[in-house]
Amino acid sequence: MTMGALARDKLWDIATTQHGLATARQASELGISKQALQMLVHRGTLERAAHGVYRFPQYPVDEFNHLALAVLWTRVPEAVLSHETALDCYGISDINPNRIHVTVGKKRRFRRAGGEDYIVHYEDLDAKQIGWWQEIPTVTPATAIKQCIHYGTPTYLLRQAIERGHARGYLKNAQRDTLSGLLEARHG
Repeated sequence: MTMGALARDKLWDIATTQHGLATARQASELGISKQALQMLVHRGTLERAAHGVYRFPQYPVDEFNHLALAVLWTRVPEAVLSHETALDCYGISDINPNRIHVTVGKKRRFRRAGGEDYIVHYEDLDAKQIGWWQEIPTVTPATAIKQCIHYGTPTYLLRQAIERGHARGYLKNAQRDTLSGLLEARHG
């Protein structure tokens, strides 16, 4: 595929579902060569957001761009926001994580430059454990709470997440009870 408007437009279509971001891999899957991608950068149509991740500068930056970038930075298709970051996203805890938590599959091993702001966890998740928050793949609230129980997040924040998650309809009664039991067993 050439670098013409068609290539740019196809990449734009992907980027509009990812907060103005697209990966080199996604461009390649559209048939856009590395050289054509670099030409788009050189012309100012794209700018480099991280290694292998590009953004359209005309796309409005919002408060969630850094979270979408964290998932795309991994360049792993199954990457999702998780743990304390997911609790914060759903607003069910007063947690304030100092780094962005991202989960990828157990078999993934990689080193990426620019990941100082990220904590990468390795866990195989099934489809029922993954949802969407602000167009960003994110573990479900129940999964995030369970992850945080094992991660060691303070108990008072997890109790708050369980209570608020249930009150806001994110957790069913059975999930609330199971998570409460796991939390208490952590101390027992």
